[in-house]
Amino acid sequence: MSVKDSVTHNDAATLSSSRAGLWWGLLGVTAFSFTVPFTRVAVDGLSPLFIGSARAVIAALLAATALAVTRQHLPTGRQWVRLTAVAGGIVVGFPLLTSYALTVAPASHGAVVIALIPAATATMAVIRGKERPPLSFWSMATIGALAAVVFTSLHSGGLGQLHWSDLLLFGAVIAAAVGYAEGGMLSRELGSWQTVSWALVLASPLMVTLTAVSTVQQPQSGTPLAWAAFAYLAVVSMFLGFFAWYRGLGIGPMAQVSQVQLVQPVLSIIWAALLLREELTWPTILGGVAVILCAGIAVRIRLDSNASKAKGSFRVRRSQRVPTHTGHRGRD
Repeated sequence: MSVKDSVTHNDAATLSSSRAGLWWGLLGVTAFSFTVPFTRVAVDGLSPLFIGSARAVIAALLAATALAVTRQHLPTGRQWVRLTAVAGGIVVGFPLLTSYALTVAPASHGAVVIALIPAATATMAVIRGKERPPLSFWSMATIGALAAVVFTSLHSGGLGQLHWSDLLLFGAVIAAAVGYAEGGMLSRELGSWQTVSWALVLASPLMVTLTAVSTVQQPQSGTPLAWAAFAYLAVVSMFLGFFAWYRGLGIGPMAQVSQVQLVQPVLSIIWAALLLREELTWPTILGGVAVILCAGIAVRIRLDSNASKAKGSFRVRRSQRVPTHTGHRGRD
C-alpha cells in the first residue's frame, strides 16, 4: 500500500467513524424527543413521583434480564463509582425533575430549557473527556443553543419570570449533561447498552422504594392514554433510546455527537403540535430550520477538523520515519 493510499484509508476510516457516531446519536435523540410530550400526557392522571421512579423500575427489569441473558461481566470497583454518576444523572435526576416540572409547565416551555443540554453536555465532555474542539465549533454550538432557546421561547410566549419549574428543568439539564458525558466515556469500556443497563440496576433499590412511596401516597388512576405514554417513557426513553445514544457518544467525538441533540427541541415541539394540539406557527418552523442548520454547521466543522488532524498526524509520523541526508557523502 502506498503512503497516499494509507492516508486516504485513515481519513476515510476517521470520517466513517464520526458519521456512524452521528447517526447513532440522531437515532437516540429521535427516541428522546418524545419524552417531554409523553411526560406531559402521563402527568395528567399519574403522579410525577410515580412516573419518574416506576419507569426506571420497569427499565431496570429489562436491563437486568438483558445483562443476565448475555452473561455480562460485572463492572470493576472504579466503574461502579462512575456508574453512580450516570445513574444519578439519567435514572434519578432527569426523570424526576422533568416529571415534577411538567406538572405545571407545558411541553413547549420544557423544550426551551432542555435545549441547553447539548451545550452543557459538550462542556462536560471537555472537562471529563479532555476533548478540545476548535473555537469555530464552540461558536456555532453557542449560536445553535441560543437559536434553540429563542425559537422555543417565542413558541411558548417567552420565559417570563423564573418559576420553580424552571429551576427543576435547569437541574434536569445539569443532571442529563453529567449522565450523558460520563455514560459516553463508560460506554467505550462497558458497551453502550451495558452502561445504561448497569446504571439502571444500580439505581433500582432507590427507585423501587420511591415507587412504593408514590403508590401509597396517591393511588394511580391514569387514563389508557396516560398509561401508554408511561409505557413509552419506561421502555424507550428510559432504556432502548440509550442503546443508540450511548453508542453514538462512545464512537464520538463526544462534544460533536452531543450537538445532534440541538434537533431534539425541534422534534419535541413538532410532536407536541401533533399529539397535544399545540399551535405550530411559521416562527416555530423557521426557528427549527435555524437550529438544525447551526447544528449541521457545528458538526461539519468538527468533521473537517478531525480530518485535518488525522492528515497532520500521519504526515508527522511519516516525516519522523523518513531519514534526511544533510551530511557529506561517504569518503572514497
